[in-house]
Amino acid sequence: MALYLNGFKEENIILASKYIRDGKLVAFPTETVYGLGANALDKIAVAKIFEVKNRPNFDPLIVHISNKEDIYKYVESVNDDVYKLIQVFWPGPLTLVLKKKNIIPDIVTAGLDTVAIRMPSNPIALKLIKYSELPIAAPSANPFNYLSPTTANAVLESIGDKIDVILDGGKTQFGLESTIITINEENQIILLRPGALEIEKIEKLLNKKVMLYSNDKILSPGQTKHHYQPHKKLFIIKNYKQSNANKLIKKIEKQFDINKIYFLLTFKNIELEQYKDIHKLNFTIDYLSKDDNYYEIASNLFEKLYIADKSDKEIILVNEVAKESLGLAIMNRLEKAATDYIFLD
Repeated sequence: MALYLNGFKEENIILASKYIRDGKLVAFPTETVYGLGANALDKIAVAKIFEVKNRPNFDPLIVHISNKEDIYKYVESVNDDVYKLIQVFWPGPLTLVLKKKNIIPDIVTAGLDTVAIRMPSNPIALKLIKYSELPIAAPSANPFNYLSPTTANAVLESIGDKIDVILDGGKTQFGLESTIITINEENQIILLRPGALEIEKIEKLLNKKVMLYSNDKILSPGQTKHHYQPHKKLFIIKNYKQSNANKLIKKIEKQFDINKIYFLLTFKNIELEQYKDIHKLNFTIDYLSKDDNYYEIASNLFEKLYIADKSDKEIILVNEVAKESLGLAIMNRLEKAATDYIFLD
């Protein structure tokens, strides 16, 4: 079982950094989700990440650094747009996919000539990298395709018996993984994965449109068709509003045993709560937010899905949000996790 350490204590971060240098695996908090870290320059250590997660070797990892200047050690070049991005958004939830230097092993990049790299803002993560004196390769600290962990306990329950150290830094700030972009030969900004940094902020800084990636070739984490999935079936409710709760209930009762439903909603739903009380039903209602606050929804998404997945209910229902701002990343995660949709007229 992993050595479980309080990540807010300096001596514990120093101890964990020694494990990194010794080729061991350390789960640690970032501002996005918990990462499963290894020395990015040690291909044997990195191979352990793939083994523990049962992660396919075609899915590249993100390299984490603790200093903006370190990017020059690991990528071939930094153009004006990249320079602007790292000055404004690093440290923070932005990953850049750039041409790599040979010092980065092929196992980290899935054999690609590019590397995904970022500088996290979580102080525990930054200290761990700094004390390790190494770049740290780290995907989310969970079995491949399962819900990303936003608490140390979620890491402990899922892979705690397979790794060396868990640094507990409390619940993560954003609750969603980083936004991943690349810049093509035409100097266009290409979105590879929406995440905790809204693309509107990138567009405003660079004064150019962010293009959506439209190729099947995997260039970064989070691009497989199915990902972030609970063990239970998850359905996305389309076109759901407070006013059509009765319509939703009638539709659900035709497909499922309503008492086996776990509702995860993004707005306070009085009608649904009243229906449950009046008819003395046993389904569960929980909220990602009670007022459609996207930051709150993102922060709670994986944690609440994890709780729902561990519950005695059989089906998870989540209402959709608009694909704008942070909603783009929220829906990306839900659509990759979903079994199907429930459509309301």
